[in-house]
Amino acid sequence: MNHLELLTFARGSALNWALSIFVLGIVLRLFEIFGLGRKADLARARSDTPGSGWRTMFTRSMPVPGMLKRDSVTYIGGYVFHFGLFVAIFFLAAHIEFFRSMTGLVWPSLPTALVDALVVAAIVALVVVLAHRLNNRVKRMLSRFGDYLAWTVTLLPLLTGYLSYHHLLFEYTLMLALHLFSVELLLVLLPFTKLFHTFSLFVSRWYNGEIAARKGVAS
Repeated sequence: MNHLELLTFARGSALNWALSIFVLGIVLRLFEIFGLGRKADLARARSDTPGSGWRTMFTRSMPVPGMLKRDSVTYIGGYVFHFGLFVAIFFLAAHIEFFRSMTGLVWPSLPTALVDALVVAAIVALVVVLAHRLNNRVKRMLSRFGDYLAWTVTLLPLLTGYLSYHHLLFEYTLMLALHLFSVELLLVLLPFTKLFHTFSLFVSRWYNGEIAARKGVAS
């Protein structure tokens, strides 16, 4: 199989399989979460704080007072990485064209040079956060295989996308195929790894905020 055939496979059958597994996996995980149900809480609510869930969704996205100074690498690195990844996925012209072909929806793109710079920032942030984790005894002890797997499959699309755009390391067709394969690997693993927090993050924060308010404790 030559490079062009490999790219054709990545754009065709491999992408279709990855998208199918991704969608089925997300539906399955959401069904598991919302289908389990909870026992009715018959206890009287200890406080009346309407909107606690929604408020927690916002406050948990901000650093806890004092933590930005105590663990600036984790917080700043996390913000930079997530923002760069978000912009790369949804505001690069080539990606918008992909979404248009899939859904018919289209929106303005950002300048490629800006997206490229944010991708570099995201890659650097990922490397710094990993180095910080490895050099922090507590975080290193708490880290499991799933943490490093999630880090790897998140880095690969950013790195291969950067290399393919700048025509580095391998011939462009091969590098683009590798970029697509890395994205497909991410799609396949996302529903079944810690990366699923992409979909569960705000739901869990809302739920925790509502439960904490009902119990009369801070969320």
